[in-house]
Amino acid sequence: MAKNRRHFIKQITSLAAGAGLVTTAPVVATAQKLQPVKKADIDNDKPFAISILQTTDVHCQVHPHDELFWENNQPVFRKTGGYAQLATYFKKERKENPNTFIIDTGDMFQGSELSVKTTGKAMVPMLNELGYDLYLPGNWEVVYYKKAMQTLLGALNAPKICANMYHDLGEGKKGELIFQPYYTWNIKGVKIGFIGYTDPFVPIRQSPNYSKGIIYTKPEENLAYYVDVLRNQEQCAYVMIIAHLGLSQQIYLANLAECEGVNYILGGDTHERVRNPIICKYAKVVEPGAFGSFVGKLTLIIEKGKVIKDDYKLVEITTADYKADAAVNAIMNDNEIAFENSINKIVGYSTIPLYRYFVVENPIDTMIVNALHWKMKDIDVVLSNGFRFCPPCTTADHTGNIPITEGYLYDMLPVDSTIRTGSVTGKQIKLWLEKELHNVFAKNAADRFGGWMIKFKGMQISFYAFGENGKRVQTISIAGNPLEENKEYTICACERDGDPADMLCRIRGVSNASNTVHTLHSVIKEYLVVNSPVTPTPPMAAKILDAPQTLLTQVTGVDYQFH
Repeated sequence: MAKNRRHFIKQITSLAAGAGLVTTAPVVATAQKLQPVKKADIDNDKPFAISILQTTDVHCQVHPHDELFWENNQPVFRKTGGYAQLATYFKKERKENPNTFIIDTGDMFQGSELSVKTTGKAMVPMLNELGYDLYLPGNWEVVYYKKAMQTLLGALNAPKICANMYHDLGEGKKGELIFQPYYTWNIKGVKIGFIGYTDPFVPIRQSPNYSKGIIYTKPEENLAYYVDVLRNQEQCAYVMIIAHLGLSQQIYLANLAECEGVNYILGGDTHERVRNPIICKYAKVVEPGAFGSFVGKLTLIIEKGKVIKDDYKLVEITTADYKADAAVNAIMNDNEIAFENSINKIVGYSTIPLYRYFVVENPIDTMIVNALHWKMKDIDVVLSNGFRFCPPCTTADHTGNIPITEGYLYDMLPVDSTIRTGSVTGKQIKLWLEKELHNVFAKNAADRFGGWMIKFKGMQISFYAFGENGKRVQTISIAGNPLEENKEYTICACERDGDPADMLCRIRGVSNASNTVHTLHSVIKEYLVVNSPVTPTPPMAAKILDAPQTLLTQVTGVDYQFH
């Protein structure tokens, strides 16, 4: 009997390998052990509720922090977030409804000094104590490179899913999936299916070497297949995509025919705060903010094996409402104590709140380009990437000014990149600006990716965000003079690990490109020593002509506002 069974398994394995179906984690698999379904569960006609809680883009912000809310066209700040506060909320929800399932959809290992100094390892025991049920890798999970990503995610107790990350076998040949593609949650005899997709543009958006060894594919390449598996093979009553694609891309996906059969997309990446689900052709789309300030709560009412009602709300995790959980607090303190002095060391002061929420310009990046321009005096134009991460910093100390700590410097710039210089023509600058603006404001949501607009100093532009592709930029001047297409200008920005030698901030064909002895952190610290307290008021170096300068989202064409 045992011999026959081994022969049968060998036959099945050979067939699967021949069909290209053998993967590190099974292509068709559920992470749960099979449990016998109780007859009482099947026969029970009484409706019951399940809760699905989602966090995303916490970016290692383990402590409560200042958070910006946009109310009456003004910024308002409240103290929110913190892993220990999240733990308290999760325990409350599980106590109120044992049928609760908690997921995180990415960017959990990048974004703070503690994460950088421990290469993400300090986050693992905290995440495990929080008791998540499912994870999706985000675009920043590769920040410490592929092997570290696998080790960090592997150390988490809950399953991980992603249906579009493959091992790169070399020469562009796609190998096996790195993670299992989907997961089913069997609750009282009813199956809820989850398919995972992360950002396929990671190798373009970030330093190419971070994701070396990984091939990403677009969700629409295999989505219909996995929906069919979950609906017809696994017999799921409800199917969701957990995504780290960005709100625009998630809306685009929810309107594709390949998404038919999906009920919800629980998204991430762009830090948008969707309070009312965005109803698309095939699925509803939500995204629950960032930094642990919010939890998305989806409640499903199930009757006779079917979901008869859904309700979604965005829950604000305020320190006033949720006290710190002792167990998570203890783990956090134990992990942080060795780095506490460095994290809390004050390196400068600001007279105004620091934040990064405006699409076009904001105080954090104004401070960064001011520092670069101050240090690199002979450079015509300095550039800073359009990052989204970093919570606000608004609380003044005894000096009456807002302290900028070493830890906050890591929150702003977790990667202390080398500053790189080079020369480009005016024509190159113009073409590059058009391309960057298209990445942010493209009419077709499928063409939008990445963060906010690139930031700069030494150059002034005016543009139509929602204008015609290639014709958005209306004026460009450098040092107060109109741009000359044939003239060469010097530029500087951070070096990206793995970029070609002639590339700088995604500009190709840069002449005389070379690294300096300076890094972003060293320049900002030096600048703050000499110039603190600073007042980094956005100078309207980039003037938007068809939207407010305080634009808070790049998402258009749907019923959504950031607040």
